[in-house]
Amino acid sequence: MSVDVTDLRAFYNGPLGAVTQRLVGRNLHRFLGSVAGLRVLGLGYAVPYLGPVRHAAERTLAFMPATQGVVNWPAAGRSASALVDPTMMPLPEAAVDRVILVHAIEAVESPADLLQEVWRILTPGGRLVLVVPNRRGLWARRDATPFGHGQPYSRSQLGRLMRETLFSPEGWAETLYVPPVESWLTLRTASAWERVGTGLSLPFAGLHVVDAIKQLHRPVTVQARRAARLATPVLVPSPAPVPGGV
Repeated sequence: MSVDVTDLRAFYNGPLGAVTQRLVGRNLHRFLGSVAGLRVLGLGYAVPYLGPVRHAAERTLAFMPATQGVVNWPAAGRSASALVDPTMMPLPEAAVDRVILVHAIEAVESPADLLQEVWRILTPGGRLVLVVPNRRGLWARRDATPFGHGQPYSRSQLGRLMRETLFSPEGWAETLYVPPVESWLTLRTASAWERVGTGLSLPFAGLHVVDAIKQLHRPVTVQARRAARLATPVLVPSPAPVPGGV
């Protein structure tokens, strides 16, 4: 189930959304690294995290799913946002160097199709930074936030999905240990929640943040190839019968 773009914008304009943007953005931009001279695409509703990117990258685009709706971005200057089908994006192959997925994969009917399309538009060696609700976290169980809608994932489910679509996970982080409650005390102690949760590797973080690289070839299991070779029948020649033999 996709969240309407109006609700997404209202959430990030509120105090809990501001805390979310700060905590998630810290991990996201750490994985993203320097984008100087690169082409970056934000897919889903990634505009809260694209501000620092836009000023450094060669080009920054914000694509939003048709089921969600679109907002103009950036607020000033030429628009870089577009309404798209995330499984059939209007870009040629190898068109972008980095893709940021936020409020995207949990809302589509076929996550594999979406990731395959991302693979198509990424350059060789391109990187994907993915933000996904954690199925064990509190944020996935509370529909008062955008992360409480759609399909949450466990770490193993997410890793398997990326491997099946030819992405190799390189870095993992968990974030949003703070409860999804908009109260004065919760908002003031959000950083403390984050430090304790990260330091103790607690299992109830709200989100996974994953850094993955595009694979160019599907890996072949050595054992499978060896087993296939051992199972190949071998024809052993037998002596021909001697005419008139005993």
